[in-house]
Amino acid sequence: MTEFLAVISSGSISGAARKLNVERATLSRRMSALEAKLGVRLIHRRTTKLVLTGAGQELHRRARHVVASAEEAWASVRRLDDQPRGLLRVSIAGPHFDDLFIKYLLDFPNVELEILSTSHHIDMLADGVDVAVRIGEIDDENLIAKKISTDRLVAVASPEYLAENGMPKNIAGFKGAQCIVGFAAGWTPSKTWPLLNGKTVEIKQRMTTNEVTTMQAAALSGLGCALLPSSLVADNLENGRLLTILPDVIGKEIPIHLVYVDREYIEPKVRVFIDRAMIVVAELLPPKATNL
Repeated sequence: MTEFLAVISSGSISGAARKLNVERATLSRRMSALEAKLGVRLIHRRTTKLVLTGAGQELHRRARHVVASAEEAWASVRRLDDQPRGLLRVSIAGPHFDDLFIKYLLDFPNVELEILSTSHHIDMLADGVDVAVRIGEIDDENLIAKKISTDRLVAVASPEYLAENGMPKNIAGFKGAQCIVGFAAGWTPSKTWPLLNGKTVEIKQRMTTNEVTTMQAAALSGLGCALLPSSLVADNLENGRLLTILPDVIGKEIPIHLVYVDREYIEPKVRVFIDRAMIVVAELLPPKATNL
């Protein structure tokens, strides 16, 4: 249909072929095939110009409306597709992200947001999660990760635990301490903790879990020492329920990422969320979240 209209608007098959970027012979065959399919002649092919037959004039009149309606429909769909809408499932790990979600919903009323408050790494494809905010390194070739900030792991314990076991004054004094160990799903819990100088120290595992909130609860109860993001334990450090252990020795900087599944087509609700999140989170989090 569009080729027929192009021939008429161009005034010749040659002109239409150039406009459509096809061979003249190919377009001529298609016009002949269209006439054969309809069983009527549509165009009188003269030396200087093309002349529509009565059937050609009728088809031209109707085709213009059909194509115009189709183009309007396509434009409407494209406009619709450009607007974030539908259910957006987000998995978060760590505090400070409430404002991000609220601002997004206020700006895009056609989006329904489902927030999964979990601190362990989930299977985003299997669980239908669109975007995740994760603390730590991302090692999955199926995911795209955009760094948004940096946190720091710090060793902490309750005053009660340290009163009973003593506050280590150096790494030698730390060895043998009861430790609550975290690990991501599918990973083997590490038997060492990182040091700021790039080395590691061996630890004694008392408990392992893939939930940082459980690790913090265990540390608060006096079960042992835990290595946790400073942003997570900031309030308990401030109120004295947790104390840092060798903060100038034990620890490691860790990235905070926005993560989404690597797909050929990224839906607007996901694409716009990611774009806005990169800006909003930059306002919510300083370059290093350890300052929070």
